[in-house]
Amino acid sequence: MQLGLSVSDSDVSSFTPLVVLELADDTKAEAITWLLNRIRDKQQNGGAELLVNQLLFPAQDDQKPNPNVFVVGSTLQRLLNGAEDVGLFKEFQDGTMRGFTYANRESFKDFNGDGEGFLSDAECQYIIKHELDTLRAKNEEHVPGYPKLKLYPGKSVVRRLQSKGVLIQYFPLHNKEDLKRLSFSWYKKFKLSLQPLDDIRHYFGEGLALYFGFLEYFTFALVPMALIGIPYYLFDWEDYDKYVLFAVFNLVWSTVFLEVWKRCSATLAYGWGTLSRKKAFEEPRAGFHGALGFNPVTGREEPVYPSSKRQLRIYLVSVPFVLLCLYLSFYVMMVYFDMEFWAINIYNENPDIATSILLFVPSIIYAVVIEIMNLLYRFAAEFLTDWENHRLESSFQNHLVLKVLVFNFVNCFASLFYIAFVMQDMVLLRQSLATLLITSQILNQVMEAFLPYWLQRRRNKKVHKRMRRLMGDKELPLLGQVQLETEMNTYLGTFDDYLEQFLLFGYVSLFSCVYPLAAVLVVLNNITEVYSDAFKMCHVFKRPFSEPAMNIGVWQLAFETMSIIAVVTNCALIGLSPQVKAYFPESDTQLILIVVAIEHVLLAFKFILAFVIPDVPKHIQVNLAKLEFDSLEALKKRVILRIAFI
Repeated sequence: MQLGLSVSDSDVSSFTPLVVLELADDTKAEAITWLLNRIRDKQQNGGAELLVNQLLFPAQDDQKPNPNVFVVGSTLQRLLNGAEDVGLFKEFQDGTMRGFTYANRESFKDFNGDGEGFLSDAECQYIIKHELDTLRAKNEEHVPGYPKLKLYPGKSVVRRLQSKGVLIQYFPLHNKEDLKRLSFSWYKKFKLSLQPLDDIRHYFGEGLALYFGFLEYFTFALVPMALIGIPYYLFDWEDYDKYVLFAVFNLVWSTVFLEVWKRCSATLAYGWGTLSRKKAFEEPRAGFHGALGFNPVTGREEPVYPSSKRQLRIYLVSVPFVLLCLYLSFYVMMVYFDMEFWAINIYNENPDIATSILLFVPSIIYAVVIEIMNLLYRFAAEFLTDWENHRLESSFQNHLVLKVLVFNFVNCFASLFYIAFVMQDMVLLRQSLATLLITSQILNQVMEAFLPYWLQRRRNKKVHKRMRRLMGDKELPLLGQVQLETEMNTYLGTFDDYLEQFLLFGYVSLFSCVYPLAAVLVVLNNITEVYSDAFKMCHVFKRPFSEPAMNIGVWQLAFETMSIIAVVTNCALIGLSPQVKAYFPESDTQLILIVVAIEHVLLAFKFILAFVIPDVPKHIQVNLAKLEFDSLEALKKRVILRIAFI
């Protein structure tokens, strides 16, 4: 549980710092004293019972350092008790995953001596975050020094301070030694092998490890399609109509891909102890507001906001805004087609190298505009979803995901659907798909990898230069590390990462039968994505808190919805192919009916397959059932002992 640094190096404290807490530099002294006392106070008195000390940065020539930066740690005993409070699952002596209890600590596999090293860094930091988040107001009517910052019994102190800007940020510190080892095994040495998912989980937590597990699985699952697509592209490039077999393979692949992933996800989650872990009670979001009311579940006073008002905001403002954005997306699409026809006319009048290059310009411009529109819409969607005032973070995320997915799907794929089924121009469809896919991948790599890397390098140089100027030859590892990490960008979660993979999955599953190199391009993109995302997590962003996860959440439903659309799309493309049309030369109606019937059969097959293939492997089901049985037996024994004692 060593973090590779010691606070004693800087003569600031005597414990191992795990979390940094930064308050606004003009925070009132009485508020700081009150908060620190609450953090240090015993649990029975309503405190968090954690260790906390102030970091004092030397004065600088150009600006005054923030004096309100603190490091938070904990005793090992407190962390072990906290592990039980948060419902942490660890490996038992018999190899099963069980909820940790301090009373049975000796029965867990890796618990030796006093338990040093039993909990990973990510777990320790998650426990501290939980204790800070559940630090509640007692009888205070307001935050000391801030009469307008009202409190009431049971209100989360940290969330209140965050919502009003008193608490700027709190984040877990990186472990230098562990980070160095992880970086070397993860991305610093190019090798054809699996990612160290267990090490990633140990350092960053289950949520992020599941994302990288999905990214790895998706990449490997694309390999068969890529291997089929390369010869198909090389030997059948000019024959645009012979894509029926590839479309059929696409149908089967998109179905099996997601069903097998569920089993892989369950296996990973079970091994990490999150599959059977009960979901923690969800507290109101920091930004949630409303009139003070009574929560019948917790028995505490907290803000209450009428659901009817939220629904009015959603249906009278958010939905019309989304529809307006979709209309603008369609308008931009029609402008793109005008540009496309203009470029084609110029090429037809004067076919040469310059005009042949000009044919790709409209698609490139359109791809750039799509990315810009997606980015602008994302900001608007976040603002609207925040304005809707959702009580829980999960509800906020679900509404945000829905808004973003609907717009991104239409914005990215509407032109391809129009070309495929209205214009029925497979040549233009192939060209547009290739241009959109390649351009979006280049832009994503620039925005997600090169730009953050360049900005972080500049920031690091400034911080190192400033620290050398202030400290001279004196080494203050903790102060330097905290100064550096405080100025790093905050990782906002896996939302954008899953969204990118969702769109790539759409390009492959919907239309790759007419452009078989799509899978090859996505494989290459994902290989670079692994390395760029790994580098960003280790060196560009602040270390995020661990987020326990048993699956990829709402994104599983998003991918499954895309796979259903892929069935309909590929069946329609098969119906449009000249080979199939040749069998029905005089009856389009009969062809349509047969295609629709086949599509229904395939959808039925897809749902049957989803039913037949268990989401959780059999041996894991047995272990979970055994664990439940043991829990019931233990409960019976406790009841019998209690009755006998009475």
